[in-house]
Amino acid sequence: MCASYGLDPRFSDAQLLEEADDELLEGIRAWAAQNAGETLRPTGKNMRNLNPLVVQRDDTPALELAWWGFLIDGAPSRFPSINTRSERLQDRPGGLRTRAIVPATRWFEMQKPNRVWHEFRLGQPTLFGMAAVAQRGRIGDDWFTCYSIVMQPAPERLSGIHDRMPVLVPPSFASEWLTAPATREIMDEALLASAEATRWIEAASLSSAP
Repeated sequence: MCASYGLDPRFSDAQLLEEADDELLEGIRAWAAQNAGETLRPTGKNMRNLNPLVVQRDDTPALELAWWGFLIDGAPSRFPSINTRSERLQDRPGGLRTRAIVPATRWFEMQKPNRVWHEFRLGQPTLFGMAAVAQRGRIGDDWFTCYSIVMQPAPERLSGIHDRMPVLVPPSFASEWLTAPATREIMDEALLASAEATRWIEAASLSSAP
């Protein structure tokens, strides 16, 4: 389960989009600089943090601030919604109708039972994308794009820390992830594309919670 991640404004290697728009990347960097040191966490009813999300707008990837977790009937969903299993999307590809990419430079997981936090990254600081599914939701009269990070089984070398990890979207697959039809095949292809990026994941233990 991915319940927190980071976005370091000092990123120098943009592993996000094959043809990343300078304005989009600078928007990510500017947000990260304004929120430097903050751990990105799920959005709550009282904590209205909105996080950067790359979505497809018309024919172009665009950056918007989005609600992490789904809103159902005007309130945060009663079921866990900050993460979605890749297996569920393979079985029910209707959940893939709207997809997005979460920019990050690291994510965090707690290793049990010793309760040690670990940081996962692609070098430091390297910008990369995590696959997400999205939908619109509201609270009162306010509408938001809401997202859920897609999770897959972790490879053997990482599973001793945590048994799940985000589906990583390499730049060469980013456009397809954002625009391809919602079928089981796009989820299958995303998992294959993620496998290469996953090979380069580094893990480091942390002395305290993120």
